[in-house]
Amino acid sequence: MVVRIVSFLRKCLLWLFVVLLIVFFVIYAWSPIYNFPGSVPFSGSKIYNPYHGIDSTAWKKGNFQIQSKVWFGITDGRNNSNEAIHAVYKQLCYDIIVISDYMKINQYGAESRNFIPTYEHGYGIRKTHQVCIGSDEVNWIDYPLYQNRNHKQHIINILHQHNKIVALAHPDLRDGYTLDDMHYLTNYDLIEVLNQCRFSIGHWDAALSSGHAAFIIANDDAHDLFKPDEVGMVCTFINTPSLNCDAVIDSLKKGKAYGVNVFMKEGSDLVKKAEDHKKIPFIKSLEVLNDTLFVSVSEPFHDIVFFGQDGTRRKMTTNSKTAFYKILPNDTYIRSEITFPGSTRFYLNPVFRYSGSGPEQPPKPLVDQTKTWLQRGVAMIFAVLIGILIFRLRRINKKGKRSSHNKYYFSL
Repeated sequence: MVVRIVSFLRKCLLWLFVVLLIVFFVIYAWSPIYNFPGSVPFSGSKIYNPYHGIDSTAWKKGNFQIQSKVWFGITDGRNNSNEAIHAVYKQLCYDIIVISDYMKINQYGAESRNFIPTYEHGYGIRKTHQVCIGSDEVNWIDYPLYQNRNHKQHIINILHQHNKIVALAHPDLRDGYTLDDMHYLTNYDLIEVLNQCRFSIGHWDAALSSGHAAFIIANDDAHDLFKPDEVGMVCTFINTPSLNCDAVIDSLKKGKAYGVNVFMKEGSDLVKKAEDHKKIPFIKSLEVLNDTLFVSVSEPFHDIVFFGQDGTRRKMTTNSKTAFYKILPNDTYIRSEITFPGSTRFYLNPVFRYSGSGPEQPPKPLVDQTKTWLQRGVAMIFAVLIGILIFRLRRINKKGKRSSHNKYYFSL
């Protein structure tokens, strides 16, 4: 009896493996292949300034990445309840608190007009994830074993059908997105440049240098509220007149935001962190007049550094509340990093060149129909051959069993 049960379980596991293998094979075989256009830096006589005319009293502090207990506690975040998340971030004076569970839209607070449906997409081993903001539904399609550039672009395109914002999550983590990827991928809105476990500044500059108007988002991405170094470390300041979902999303998409790495002494408790958060300065104005960029902040900074094409340092100003940079004809974009006494640092969205009626994203890569269907055709032939091989092996196995049974019967 025990032998039969073990044999039955082995067969079940074998068939489960075969089914999973077939599913993965079909998913990968059916993925499209794209023609990626070459990267083209920003150009034109006009300068797009996302901060033009901002209201310096309308900054709202937000976090769009933290996990709660879902899926029976299998995923990270098993120690975080919805109530605890909101209580902790309220104590830290956050205005926008968004829970981004893995592959699930958390409905806590859904009755509020300010509710922003969000989830973290992706379950691959390389951590090629996306933060989906303003979500209609969860999309379960992914490439879990590995992802090349075609797979990544396909997922981004699919996600944009049911989400108002698609942000590339922690690109530098496990090489989820390579620096080379950032020169070609498009059709996303934001890059999670700051994440408490990994900063992706180089990825941001790679995208900007290739003409992708990718704006910043900064998130704790905390998996455990009880670990001091995961909470209140980074945040996004958004210039929005309202906490309404549509208003917040509109400001993020237009680049009216900046990321902050908040300086914290090691081992700071929530009380000390709340005090530090209350002392965070803010951007008063950022304007482009003729060919000069002017920046003004509420408190004296230690230094401000202006970066341009390929992340090259252009200029540094120290010990002031204001700074300026004369935009040169060869400057495709300029972004700013501001460090304050105590090491809190701001990462501002870029100003960049454009022509025409308004700034445009690079053209989306088109599907190469010939290569795509050639890949699918080869995969189908391969699948048929595998099916024939399995069928023949099963017939041989049955004949062997029948022959063995006949010999045993004859000997009796």
